[in-house]
Amino acid sequence: MNVESTPAHAYFRFYAELNDHLPPEQQYGTQEKLFFVPSTVKDMIESFGVPHTEVELIIINGESSDFSRVVRDQDRIGVYPMFESLDITPALRVRSQALRNPKFVLDVHLGKLAAYLRMLGFDALYRSCYGDAELVRISSTEHRVLLTRDRGLLKHSAVSHGYWLRETDSRRQAAEVAWRFDLAHYIRLFTRCMACNGVIQPVSKKQVRHLLLPRTAELHEEFRQCPQCSRVYWKGTHYARMRRWMEELTCTAHP
Repeated sequence: MNVESTPAHAYFRFYAELNDHLPPEQQYGTQEKLFFVPSTVKDMIESFGVPHTEVELIIINGESSDFSRVVRDQDRIGVYPMFESLDITPALRVRSQALRNPKFVLDVHLGKLAAYLRMLGFDALYRSCYGDAELVRISSTEHRVLLTRDRGLLKHSAVSHGYWLRETDSRRQAAEVAWRFDLAHYIRLFTRCMACNGVIQPVSKKQVRHLLLPRTAELHEEFRQCPQCSRVYWKGTHYARMRRWMEELTCTAHP
C-alpha cells in the first residue's frame, strides 16, 4: 500500500543585506520552506542561496540557535547578518567569535581591492595563483575573512568568516568592506606595502638613495620601505589625492 508523505513547513525571514542573495520577489518577507526530510538550519539557509559565512545570528522560535539545529515542522526562523555596532556575544551561537577580525584573504579577481585595503593599513593576503582550496585553507587556519564574488566558495563548510562583495568597482568595494566590517577605528593609512602586504618602516634617504630616481631624491626627505620586497614609498603627488579619498572613506565607514 502506498502512503503519501505530508510535508513539514518552516518559515524563514532574512534581515538587512542578507536579502541581496534572494530573488527580488522573496526579499524582505517571510519565506515558507516545505520539506520531507529533516535538515540542519545551515543547510536550509544555504538552500535559499545565502552563504553561512554572512550569518551571525539565528533565532528559532525566539531562541538563539547554532547551525547544527535540525529544523522542525512549524519552526519560525530569523536569520541576521553581522551587527556593526551591537555586541551580541551573549546570544551568539553560530561561531565562537563574531566576524570582526580585520584580516582578509581575497580571491584571484580582487587584486585592486587588496591594494586598497593594504593602503588603508589592513592585513590583506592576495596572490593571483590562489585556488579555491588554498583560499579556504588560509581563511580557516589563519582566521581571515574570505572576500570573494563567488557565493559558492563561501558555502564551503570549512569557511566560517567570509563575505560576498556586492560592488564590482574596486574603490566601491573598499568602501563596502570598510562599512560592512565597521573598520573606521582600525584604519592606519599607508602602513602596509601595496605590493606584498608587508608592514612598511621609516628609513633614511641615505639607506634608499640607490633605489631612487635623482628627481625623487632631490624633492623628498621622508621615505618608508617594505622590509619584505624593498619597495620604497614617499609622499608624492598622488599622496594628497589618495589621502582625501581615504578620509572620505573613513567618514563613510563610520558616520
